[in-house]
Amino acid sequence: MTDWRIYRGAGLPHDGVRRLPGPPPWRDFAAVGPDPDGTEGSDATDPSAARRLGVQRRLVENHHPRPAEVDAVNAALYLRRPLLVTGNPGTGKSTLAQAVAHELGLGRVLRWPIVSRSGLQDGLYRYDAIGRLQDVQLERAQGGAGAAASGHSSPSAIGSYVRLGPLGTALLPSEQPRVLLVDELDKSDLDLPNDLLNALEEGEFAIPELERIADREPVVDVLTDDGRKAAVRGGRVRCTTFPFIVLTSNGERDFPAALLRRCIQLELEAPGEEQLTAMVEAHLGSDAAIEGRDLIERFLGREPGEIIAADQLLNALYLTQHAPRAERVTRERIAEMLMRPLDRPR
Repeated sequence: MTDWRIYRGAGLPHDGVRRLPGPPPWRDFAAVGPDPDGTEGSDATDPSAARRLGVQRRLVENHHPRPAEVDAVNAALYLRRPLLVTGNPGTGKSTLAQAVAHELGLGRVLRWPIVSRSGLQDGLYRYDAIGRLQDVQLERAQGGAGAAASGHSSPSAIGSYVRLGPLGTALLPSEQPRVLLVDELDKSDLDLPNDLLNALEEGEFAIPELERIADREPVVDVLTDDGRKAAVRGGRVRCTTFPFIVLTSNGERDFPAALLRRCIQLELEAPGEEQLTAMVEAHLGSDAAIEGRDLIERFLGREPGEIIAADQLLNALYLTQHAPRAERVTRERIAEMLMRPLDRPR
């Protein structure tokens, strides 16, 4: 390929998109299919894990986290406390949850991405009362008595309209802890960190819609965040093993002391040379780490206080790999565009 460009800006239609190579491993959303056997204990079919840890997962072993990171993870595991991870964008906060789940065989990571409108209810469960009402009315219109007489369960059974959120699913009874990533908690409104306190301290919560009918239906099967069914007894979800919870923050706000005292706190520094090399090898292979040595050194040699995310480096390495015959000035321009410091005004 003499010209790496797909779009040329010439305005004439062409079929150059056929030459578009496969996506970077961390942006490949089709590489992994659904779990064929529904096993919870394996992350082998979790696309998110593949994108974050690298498709060559055997190389994850070469990533040596700093002793403080290992100590903090173990403290959270031993004490059954959430791990609050703070750091600049691209330092590997979210990846830490995937790495723990992968190494300990704890299955797919449950993700709760926080936005400004996120509330505790989003994390625990949702009850679709309107959907249930519509289905009840439809049953009546179609003569639902026949279905009941045939012995089949009513399609409007309440459990079909209760779906546990990521936190609610993580608190289900289990032999091993589930891994829950609460991503970018500092993006939430002021109330959410305080609203989390009781669930994080007690490891349980109530579903009032199910509590009200507990005398008639003591066990109700509800939907989980995994898309599976789980039994809720007496209208309450109560964990038997506290989940491994990673709360991430970019440090854009302070959290209340009541939350901080319930968490193990970890400040993640930018990855060093060893971590960067292992990251590049896990995603792009060892050859990319050798050929892109100049870009890795540029990343490591950034000005003190400059914020450049590790995935910016991966983007630059991947794209310059696909422009091997481009002029050096073109390669340099690509790298400059992709590795622009995040804290530098344009």
